[in-house]
Amino acid sequence: MIEVVRPGPLATVQDLGRPGYAHLGVPRSGAADAPSLRLANRLVGNPEGAAGVEFTLGGASLLFHSPAWISVTGAPLDLRLDDRPQGMNAPVRVPEGGTLHLGVPPRGLRSYLAVRGGLTCEKTLGSRSTDLLSHLGPPALAPGTRLPFGRADGPMSVDLAPVAPLPGAPVLRVLPGPRDDWFARDALTVLTSNPYTVTPTGNRVGVRLEGPALVRAREGELASEGMVTGALQVPPNGNPILFLTDHPTTGGYPVIAVVRHQDLPLAAQLRPGDNLRFHLS
Repeated sequence: MIEVVRPGPLATVQDLGRPGYAHLGVPRSGAADAPSLRLANRLVGNPEGAAGVEFTLGGASLLFHSPAWISVTGAPLDLRLDDRPQGMNAPVRVPEGGTLHLGVPPRGLRSYLAVRGGLTCEKTLGSRSTDLLSHLGPPALAPGTRLPFGRADGPMSVDLAPVAPLPGAPVLRVLPGPRDDWFARDALTVLTSNPYTVTPTGNRVGVRLEGPALVRAREGELASEGMVTGALQVPPNGNPILFLTDHPTTGGYPVIAVVRHQDLPLAAQLRPGDNLRFHLS
């Protein structure tokens, strides 16, 4: 059993989500940076889809009432077991009564903790993920929250996983459309030729960006239509919103472009004040 002493700004239980329910208005949810959760699970011998904890800007402390193997991946941060420094992207043995402390990452936004055996809180629609938009899954972690975990009999064959550092100014590849025809002819050029800045108002639903306005060529609004993770939806003010994993399944603002699936983990690590660019590919 793990007890949350301090959750940091936002900590939630996440696995790889609940696909297949968009027609019911339920987004996939799941880890925003799925490759980091997958890696954390592999490091402790779990199936890649086992539930772990997604931390936003670190700042957390966890008390272990049972011994466990854990790993922490994603946005790099100072990791300490009691007062002893520990390495990220590697298995760490936590004894009974040990307290794990996560600092604040100097770059990136989301870090992931996996525990051998996986978290075993109750599933909702086949997933243990917390969905901030639909309010499905366990609530966000709070002081005193207790997290049970299971047992695992599989091998632990990886001692350390080399991970490339997060870029200072990421470039996200995009595909045009499906509503790029709602914008001025040069709108895609404007989008891909200028930097945009992440505002402080984002969350797991989406990231609001500031930069050169994307001017519309049509008046009025669309009827609501299906949305995907990575969609760049543009409200009337011309500043795009980049949808992340808890995004609504439908929306009425036109989508000028969609971030490629391979670049969504980078989008999940954007933090307020970061600059980014888009590249049409």
